[in-house]
Amino acid sequence: MPAKSDLTERMAGWLAGRWSSFGLFALLGAVVGTGQAPLGLVWLAVAALALGFALFALVPAPRAAAWRGWAMGAGYVVSTMFWIVEPFFVDPWRHGFLAPIALAAHAGGFALFWAMAFGLAAWFGRGRVQRALWGAVLLAAVEMLRSHLWTGFPWALIGHIWVGHPQMHLAALGGPHLLTLFTTLVAAIPVVFGTRRAALGVLAALAVLAVPVPYGLWRLGQEVESRAPATVRLVQPNAAQHLKWQEEMIPVFFERSLALSAEPPEGPMPDLVVWPETSLAYLLAPGNGTAQVVADAAQGATVVVGLQRREGTAARNSLAVITPGADVTGYYNKSHLVPFGEYMPGARWLGSWMPGGIAESAMSGFVPGNGLRLIDLGEGLGQVLPLICYEAIFAEEIIAAPRPGWILHITNDAWFGRISGPYQHLAQARLRAVEQGVPVLRAANTGVSAVIDAQGRVLDSLPLGEAGYLDVALPPRLVATPPYRIWGDWGMLVLLLLAGTVLCVARAASKPVDPTGPSE
Repeated sequence: MPAKSDLTERMAGWLAGRWSSFGLFALLGAVVGTGQAPLGLVWLAVAALALGFALFALVPAPRAAAWRGWAMGAGYVVSTMFWIVEPFFVDPWRHGFLAPIALAAHAGGFALFWAMAFGLAAWFGRGRVQRALWGAVLLAAVEMLRSHLWTGFPWALIGHIWVGHPQMHLAALGGPHLLTLFTTLVAAIPVVFGTRRAALGVLAALAVLAVPVPYGLWRLGQEVESRAPATVRLVQPNAAQHLKWQEEMIPVFFERSLALSAEPPEGPMPDLVVWPETSLAYLLAPGNGTAQVVADAAQGATVVVGLQRREGTAARNSLAVITPGADVTGYYNKSHLVPFGEYMPGARWLGSWMPGGIAESAMSGFVPGNGLRLIDLGEGLGQVLPLICYEAIFAEEIIAAPRPGWILHITNDAWFGRISGPYQHLAQARLRAVEQGVPVLRAANTGVSAVIDAQGRVLDSLPLGEAGYLDVALPPRLVATPPYRIWGDWGMLVLLLLAGTVLCVARAASKPVDPTGPSE
């Protein structure tokens, strides 16, 4: 049996092979993605990330490390975000051919962040241990960067794998990026112990993974505020995206939503009825026929509806409040729009080749609102923070708004297919509840509609792909304000800078490694 040093040298030599190495790292990235919803294979994901760090640490050349990081990132993005092809198959004869191009561009582009992390880690790190630790810190840093850069896209962050586990409550301290840093550092621990003490390294990693569990269990029992009882009905009309805007189907889905709103409850009468994003296809104005019909169906409850509308020359994706007297008392206009979905960069040059977003009727797309704000739904319901679809994934924007009594999330996840996208969106809504310490109620066109308590637990839900309604008692919020609401992402920046400083000191104190000499 060869000595371990010989085995390490052989492994390093094998990793120098471009295509075999690329394939392995891409596969490892895909396995890391299995930790995301709906699979939730957390332990497999952490193990794959740890193996990725261990193999990457054998590659001292920054350029080679960057390419392998790119391969691992591409595998991760494809396995977690393949649902981005779904909108192109709503009208497959027109846009289907663009699906593989979009997925390749999406994966290749976001994998550049992983390439940056691995390349810089190889540049700064002297020796395997330093490279692995730099990789852990820098990967968390670039995940944070992609959450903010070019309007941001914090979807399927590495730390999201902990949603539904006690570890997810770390987000109350430092948001989703603390979860990511926690995950990457744990994955790097076995490298610190080396190959001769691999078993000890695995045990140490498992021990660190268990550290946040008592805190998470403690948060489940935190004190909540007292509140007047209120019942909310969440309506899920299940309007398939390829049928939703067909002229003959618009009245069908409208009547379905009215019928679900009017269904006699088994318990208390609803105080609020919620329709999902863009569920109202008719003109809405104070006292007009549409408002009256909707108000009549709600039988004395206030109604919140999602709709597209015109405000002067501007197209808006909005939420409207209809009172029992059929008055429209206010609108909230979606502020953070979806690139290539609600507005198309360069649409004037793409013309008819533009893939259809939900703003197809306007080449310039929707116009954003003026930022997140609370709306008052009256006695019993109180101050609520409305979020429309995509807005629920931006933790740093939500904590910038005043803390609400609860969050109302209306969405149309029919665009995301039925495999992973809707479940990943639900997981992120659960994380927002933990970060804010407030309940989240979400009405989704095709599902998953759900009520989430202030600790991130799903209390009740409607399955994906079914029409129905859910009458739920509005949960209370936590008394204590989570620390993440106080210091936001600044706390994570301090942690990353501190970690970088420690590694810089360690690098200065270590001896340079001769890349042409014996294996480390």
